[in-house]
Amino acid sequence: MADFNRIVVTGTRGIPNVMGGVETHCEELFPLVARKGYDVTVIRRSNYVTDGATEWNGVKLVDVQSPKKKSFEAIIHTFRAINEAKRLGAEVLHIHAIGPAILVPYAKLRGLKVVFTHHGPDYDRDKWGFAAKTMLKFGERMGCNFADEVIVISNVIKKLIADKYNRTKHVHLIYNGVPDPDFVDYPEYFTELGVEPENYILGMCRFVPEKNLHHLVEAFVSYQKRHPENKVRLVLAGDTDFEDDYSLSLKKMAKEAGVVLPGFVKGQKLHSLLTHASCYVLPSSHEGLPISLLEAMSYNLPVVVSDIPANLEVGLPADNYFKLGNVDQLSEKLETILSESTHLRVSYDLSKYKWTNIADQVSDVYAGLRK
Repeated sequence: MADFNRIVVTGTRGIPNVMGGVETHCEELFPLVARKGYDVTVIRRSNYVTDGATEWNGVKLVDVQSPKKKSFEAIIHTFRAINEAKRLGAEVLHIHAIGPAILVPYAKLRGLKVVFTHHGPDYDRDKWGFAAKTMLKFGERMGCNFADEVIVISNVIKKLIADKYNRTKHVHLIYNGVPDPDFVDYPEYFTELGVEPENYILGMCRFVPEKNLHHLVEAFVSYQKRHPENKVRLVLAGDTDFEDDYSLSLKKMAKEAGVVLPGFVKGQKLHSLLTHASCYVLPSSHEGLPISLLEAMSYNLPVVVSDIPANLEVGLPADNYFKLGNVDQLSEKLETILSESTHLRVSYDLSKYKWTNIADQVSDVYAGLRK
């Protein structure tokens, strides 16, 4: 019987230092899994990585080409990744996200055991048209019906697949995790941005419609009009993989409002922004379980988030939520937080989001494939 120790991972653009929730998830998780004795290879999309690395933190890296077109990038890359996994002699293919999961049956036909992590119903995202949403729903169906083991990152998703596909066996609730905070002082970076530490609102995510960053900009402008004496800034750390009408209009709107746009930020720069923010805001209409929110909480930041099910599952006090799409309420929440001490910090219980525990749980899923 195979030991199922050789794991190949696909569904992520790549690691390390690639912006995205799935990417951050894989970057944190798989070095810990590798330390448990598993032979882990992450298949990366070559157009998102330029480091030429073949190994990182104990994880092997293989770059495979894929077209950088959002409508069919994931499925073509996944097809090639499955073939590469067979060439590498993998025993287990771990597929992340519902788009790539459309090829779970193909991976099974190639003789691979398949673990599928459902990060959220991406067909709810506003950026997709009808055809893409249909394919994503089909991918979810293929993953939930044919994967040997399914991992879900929230109870919301667990209930969804039970209701839609009657899948309750071999389904594992394993939350997204959050790394330990790295509190950083980086005054040169703040000088570069023209931002004063402890005096800015932070948002960090991709510039896509479902994140509703335009609502945050609108709420910030409303706050500024009421408090012109307050020089608080808004920093939106992020960008888009595919420039489109939404991202262009958001950037134009943000620049006109004096918003700071540092682009994709990782490492010391990101840690410094999290260390010194006044608060963190996530106004999105769609999430699986937002890693960026957990990161902000790990830095003890006051947070304001939309009242969607995935954010509610985090279990914040009621005052931390605003009604999705209600810009006036969001602006009022900002006013409440910013009227407090600029050094206000909050202690959260994040014990269930520890990556070491998550790595243990994922390893148990792999071990279960032997039975």
